[in-house]
Amino acid sequence: MMPLLADWLLRHSVVMCLLLHSLVLMTFCFHHAATSCSKSCYCSENESAGKTMRCSNLQLTEIPQDIPNDTRRIYLDFNLLTSVPKNAFAGLSQLVELDLSHNELSQLEPGAFGGLGSSLQFLDLSSNKLVNFNPDAFEGLQARANLTNNPWHCDCNLQMAMPRVDLQPASLTGIVCQTSDPEETGVQGLAFLLAPEVDLCAVMKRTTDVAMLVVMFAWFTMVISYLVYYVRANQEDARRHLEYLKSLPSRQGKSEESSTISTVV
Repeated sequence: MMPLLADWLLRHSVVMCLLLHSLVLMTFCFHHAATSCSKSCYCSENESAGKTMRCSNLQLTEIPQDIPNDTRRIYLDFNLLTSVPKNAFAGLSQLVELDLSHNELSQLEPGAFGGLGSSLQFLDLSSNKLVNFNPDAFEGLQARANLTNNPWHCDCNLQMAMPRVDLQPASLTGIVCQTSDPEETGVQGLAFLLAPEVDLCAVMKRTTDVAMLVVMFAWFTMVISYLVYYVRANQEDARRHLEYLKSLPSRQGKSEESSTISTVV
């Protein structure tokens, strides 16, 4: 009896140990998944600031895909990033600060910062290669942004795009024109937001006005030509009809004269 009981206890002890080991392993895995850090990056965490992920100066050419969802601050500065794809930071609902400064960024795709509108407070895009301002990339963002030290091109598209973004107004003062269209506006080296008297769409408006005048002139010419053709065509018909009418009395007179001669005879 005792050997059987000992054997039963031994087998069940082994099963219990395996179950306990599995539970501990699962707990460790879940904890690791919740507190993990992106590969090659360094993460730190404290109660007041939350999780911070630092990926500075790592020669990165793409934005990491394995950023923990509970990250509150991300530093991707001094890398080789050239673009920010759509929804690059989707799922990071707690992110309050994003540093993308000192990269090679030349393109921000529409929806690049999608999903960050309700949380992001500061966005650093300074010292990059951004030329054209794409308002669709900042859709929904109400953060303060650093847009300085970029080779911005100021034109009518920029002038029309600026009112479409919800960034804090002071952020747009960082757009300093390196080039402009038209060039004679004299905005090179100036913060475009601080030059309200400059209208970069004036040339486009003048071009549009000229185009409208050309179209109206062409339409007017076509109408006049049609009227001239119509009048000439009707004049010719009227002349032929008038000649026909003039010929009617003479024929009628001859008929009456023939009738009179017949009667006399």
